[in-house]
Amino acid sequence: MTLVDTTTDERLAGLRQWQREAFEEYFRREPRDFLAVATPGAGKTTFALTLASELLARHVVRAITIVCPTEHLKKQWAEAAAYFGIAIDPDFKNGQGALGKQYIGAAVTYAQVAAHPALHRNRTEARRTLVIFDEVHHAGDALSWGDAVRESFDPAARRLSLTGTPFRSDVNPIPFVDYVQDHNGVRRCSWDYSYGYAPALADGVVRPVIFMAYSGEMRWRTRAGDELAARLGEPLTQDALAQAWRAALDPKGDWIKRVLAAADRRLTEVRNSFPDAGGLVIATDHENARAYARILRQITGRGATVVLSDDPTASKKIKQFAESDERWMVAVRMVSEGVDVPRLMVGVYATSTSTPLFFAQAVGRFVRVRRRGEVASVFLPSVPSLLEYAGEMERERDHALDRPIREGDFDPEQDLLDEARKKRDTPDAGEELPFETMEASAEFDRVLYDGAEFGGGAPGSPEEEDFLGLPGLLEPDQVAQLLRKRKGERRANERKAPKDAYEPPAHEVLAELRKELNTLVGAWHHRTGQPHGVIHTELRRVCGGPAIAQASADQIRARIAKIRTWATGGR
Repeated sequence: MTLVDTTTDERLAGLRQWQREAFEEYFRREPRDFLAVATPGAGKTTFALTLASELLARHVVRAITIVCPTEHLKKQWAEAAAYFGIAIDPDFKNGQGALGKQYIGAAVTYAQVAAHPALHRNRTEARRTLVIFDEVHHAGDALSWGDAVRESFDPAARRLSLTGTPFRSDVNPIPFVDYVQDHNGVRRCSWDYSYGYAPALADGVVRPVIFMAYSGEMRWRTRAGDELAARLGEPLTQDALAQAWRAALDPKGDWIKRVLAAADRRLTEVRNSFPDAGGLVIATDHENARAYARILRQITGRGATVVLSDDPTASKKIKQFAESDERWMVAVRMVSEGVDVPRLMVGVYATSTSTPLFFAQAVGRFVRVRRRGEVASVFLPSVPSLLEYAGEMERERDHALDRPIREGDFDPEQDLLDEARKKRDTPDAGEELPFETMEASAEFDRVLYDGAEFGGGAPGSPEEEDFLGLPGLLEPDQVAQLLRKRKGERRANERKAPKDAYEPPAHEVLAELRKELNTLVGAWHHRTGQPHGVIHTELRRVCGGPAIAQASADQIRARIAKIRTWATGGR
C-alpha cells in the first residue's frame, strides 16, 4: 500500500463545493451505504477517491474494490487512484484468486463479479473493505447481476454508490440502494447527496450544450420491393420512424454526410477558441463506424480514430486520442459512459439507441468542462424521443419500482444489455436487411437550448450558418442571449419581407406551431419547475386532443392560447 500521508484539510483542498458538501454529509453520518448522484462531468471519481483516502487514513477500511461497467474504466479508475497514492490493480482476474501485495485493492467489472460472486465475497470478508460502485445502475442490468453483487459485497464494511443517471426503464432493483414509497405508492430510489446538471451548469462545473437537430426526406425499398417514403421529424408510426431513422444513419445516404460536414464546420469554429477541441461520432455498429470514418476523411482530409468494442487496443486508442489534438473519434456504444476525454466539444448522435439512460450518458461525454466559457454542440436526428430528452437536460430522473410491466412491453435496458453481449460486426449479422436506402436528404430543423427552440432552414441557409458559427467561448447566459437575439432578428426580417399570396404547406405550418408550443412549454417549465411532460399532459387534459405529434394545427393553437393565458395569470 502506498497511501500518501496527508491530512484531512489537505485532502479537501481544491475540491469543488459539491464534493466538499457530499464529503461532509458522509462523515456527518458515516453510513454503511451512501448513494451520491452527480451529473456526468461533475467529478464523481475525485469525490470517491477523496472519501476513500479519508477512510483508509482513519483505518475504517483496509482494502478497496471498485466495480465498473467496462474494462476501459477499470484502467481509468486505477490511474486516478494513483494520484491519491492508492494502488489499484486494474488487471485483476477471477482466476488469480489473491491480490498482489503491492495493491490495496482491485478494479473489476459487474460482469466479472457476476461470473464468480463467491470469490469476491471471500475477498470482501478477508479485510475490512470499501466497495465503490461506479454507475451503480448497471448492477440492475440483469437480476442475476444484482444477485451476484449482493452476494459478493454484502459483507463490505462500507459501500459507496455513484451514478450520473439514477434511473432505469425496467423495475429491477439496484442493490444497496434505498427505495422510498411516494404518495402514489410507487417506490423510488433515495439518494444521500444529489448534484444535478442545472446547479452544475450554474456553478460552471459543466458546459452548456446546444443541440442541432436535422430532419429530411427518407425513401427506402422493403424486402417485398415496395418503395416507401417518410419525412424525419413528422408524426410517424413506430415502424416507419425506425426505418426512416435507419435510412438517415445509412452511410450510403446524404443525411449522415451532410450532418457530419456540418458538425465538422462547427468543430472548426470551436477550435478557433480551443485548438485541441475534438469531436465524437457515436455509431450503432462496427460497419457504420468504419463508414463514418471514411466519410470524415473525405470531409477533412485526415483520418479519424475508430474505437470498436472487440478491439483489444480500444482503451489505448481512447487514451491516445484524449492526449492528442486529432479532430474526430468514431465509436460504438462503449464510449457512451464514464470515458473521460474533456476535449470532446462536438458530438454526432448517429445511433438508433433511444433510451433516456443511454442519451444522458452519451451527452455526458461532452459536458466535462476544462475552463469556464466552453460550449458543447451535439448533432442529432429530429426524432421525437431525442428532441424530448434534449429539451429536458435539467430534469432530474429517478428509478421507480412497482411500475407494472405488461406482457409484450419493450425493455430498452435489457435490449442494451443483449446488444452489448453480441459481436456487432455488421448492422444485422446473419439477417437480411429489412430495406434498402434509396434517398436520405438532410434539412436543418432547429436548435434546442435550455428548454427552448430556435431556428430552422435548409442546409447552408443563413439560419444554419448562424448557429454553426456561434463562438465556442460563451457563458451559459450569453448562449441564451445570443440565441434569443438571432431569433428576434429573424422574426423582424420576416415582418419586413413583402407579403405575397404564398401559402406554406401544412407540414410547415404544423412544424412552426409545434416549435412555438414547445418554446412556451420550456418557458413555463423554467417558471414553475414542472417537467415538460407534465405540462404537455395538462394542456391535453384541458384542451383535449392527442399528443402533440398527432395534434392538428387548431388543437396546437388552442394549447398555445391556453399556456399564454396561464402566463398572464388566467386559467
